[in-house]
Amino acid sequence: MNIRFYNARILTMEEGKDIFQGEVRIRDERIEYVGEEKRDEAVPSFDEEIDCGGNLLMPGFKDAHTHSGMTLLRSYADDLPLDKWLNQQVFPIEAKMTGEDVYELTKLAVLEYLTSGITAVFEMYLTPDTIAKAFDEMGMRAVQVGGVNDFSQSPEMMEEWYLKLNGKSPLQSYHLGFHAEYTCSRDLLTWIAELAHKYKAPVFTHLAETRAEVEGCKERYKMTPLAFLDSLGIFDYGGGGYHCVHMTDEDIALMKSRGLYAVTNPGSNTKLASGIAPISDYLKAGVPVALGTDGPASNNCLDMFREMFLVTGLAKLRQEDASAVDAMEVLKMATVNGARAMGLPDADVLARGKLADMILIDLNQPNMQPLNHIAKNLVYSGSKQNVKMTMIHGRILYRDGEFLTKDRPGDIYRKANEIINRLK
Repeated sequence: MNIRFYNARILTMEEGKDIFQGEVRIRDERIEYVGEEKRDEAVPSFDEEIDCGGNLLMPGFKDAHTHSGMTLLRSYADDLPLDKWLNQQVFPIEAKMTGEDVYELTKLAVLEYLTSGITAVFEMYLTPDTIAKAFDEMGMRAVQVGGVNDFSQSPEMMEEWYLKLNGKSPLQSYHLGFHAEYTCSRDLLTWIAELAHKYKAPVFTHLAETRAEVEGCKERYKMTPLAFLDSLGIFDYGGGGYHCVHMTDEDIALMKSRGLYAVTNPGSNTKLASGIAPISDYLKAGVPVALGTDGPASNNCLDMFREMFLVTGLAKLRQEDASAVDAMEVLKMATVNGARAMGLPDADVLARGKLADMILIDLNQPNMQPLNHIAKNLVYSGSKQNVKMTMIHGRILYRDGEFLTKDRPGDIYRKANEIINRLK
């Protein structure tokens, strides 16, 4: 569709560009124009013209780490440490899940992403084929990443998905990846490194999430997880780690030298008591930081507003410095850096030629008033109630509390409850 948004405040997230009053024009899936309103120019024909009422247009949030199908386990395995949470609760029930189950549960996650203004996700879960189908049917942009480990998936399967899912749909892509060092044998990790070299491709994984993970790797290989994985050549073509909580100064310098992304997940790390990531150290070293929710079993919600507040709040607490991790840096993590970590350079900012993945924020809510500093309000006082509209690939999927997806929410909720009642 061709849509004109006018009478809008616009935050493009381009470097050094402030919020301004203007309009955005969409042609099919791309942005045709971003700028001041062209009052003296004849407006071309549009399928729809939307008066934004002075509200804020901005790039959609990029959830740079999640496991969507884990909606099944929301509030099912709470109040446990990570090792017991995984081994006693999560892994046993996941072993019973079918690809069709994951397909249905992924749709439930998409509804939540839309209400949170999330326009793309970096997804790692069990059945990439059915996950891609669910995302496509819901209109959600997703970059999947391999979750190879000693118990499920395999390098052969990952290579097959890598070749099959990249280029199949304009909304879907796939990166090489594996679950974690502690769930993969050395031979398996060497195989993954060979794939990275074969395709000259970045690799992503869970990394240094807990202190026990780091100590275990040191016992096995006399190195931190990052140093060990890098010694195998896994990160020779970039990539990054999810969580990155327990990192040494040497690890951070290595991340910088390899151009790796640190994807932080403060909500999940807080709930599982994994620790507080050294965000200020990453920023000081020039390591790009992106932001993710992690899955809805460990968070338990898919809410980027909460993640934004937590990433700056926890950094301030860790540093005992109220100036640590400025709100504008947090917005960059949640939009620009997430897009770039995911390999979506056309979805990072609002600019001509970029993908029309954007959201409209309702400023006419008490939590956004007065308008002292709109961008910082998003981080410190914004919430999902402020998301008026979510657009992905030029298509409005959520607007004023209504889902404009193919599947009805009630049907999705019913199927999710049928699945958990069958499996638990």
